[in-house]
Amino acid sequence: MSTPASPRLDVATPERVSLSLPVAGIGYRCLAYLADLLLLFFFWVVAYFLFTLLVSDVLGFFQELSGLARTLLVVGVFATQWVYWTACEVLMEGQTPGKRLVGIRVVRVDGSPVGVLECAVRNLVRLVDALPFFYAVGCLSVLLTRQHRRLGDFLAGTLLVREERIDLDKYAATAATPAAPLPLPASAQRLASRDVELVLSFLARAPWLEPAARTRLGARLVERYGGLDEADRAALLASPGRVEAFLRTCVQAER
Repeated sequence: MSTPASPRLDVATPERVSLSLPVAGIGYRCLAYLADLLLLFFFWVVAYFLFTLLVSDVLGFFQELSGLARTLLVVGVFATQWVYWTACEVLMEGQTPGKRLVGIRVVRVDGSPVGVLECAVRNLVRLVDALPFFYAVGCLSVLLTRQHRRLGDFLAGTLLVREERIDLDKYAATAATPAAPLPLPASAQRLASRDVELVLSFLARAPWLEPAARTRLGARLVERYGGLDEADRAALLASPGRVEAFLRTCVQAER
């Protein structure tokens, strides 16, 4: 009996190159969450240790707090965690340290990068996903939906995708004597994982594209990621094979 294929997110780039991104299941999400939870635990251990240096009787201090102060303290603890997840996903392009460790990333449902609003909403709804205990609501939502989305993902319009290791050998040039690529300039843009997928998808499809479309798409990718001055770019764009060799070098530099 065959195993059902893992769900995938199919997106089309502005260059009309289709990408298929594997959706992260509950196992990946749980591992990433536990890794982030461990980091937060160490943060609170350090914070408690520093607090004991200022207050000798910690238990007595908390017992003397008013009901309002205790409520604010609980809200502050949640706010700290919300800031952690939201800030990490905004600054790390949809990832937290835990997500980066297991190789998953938050994206919009159309495959584009998430913004501040999406990250803020999906992490605020963690409070509901965690009910009644051990993220029961969130886990049920992930298990019962086709793209493994929790309630926070539905409200924010996001989902998690996996960043798979890519075999670069299958994108090797097919020509007997490939053109030597230009060395990467210092101003060359660093490629994010989705950019690497885009370039590799173009390289895989290039031999079957119409010559005009092949030249046009290659030129757009060089202009976007190459960081070349006008003279070097003009020399590079004179040869489609040289363009693709240069793009392949850009990808190899990210390994």
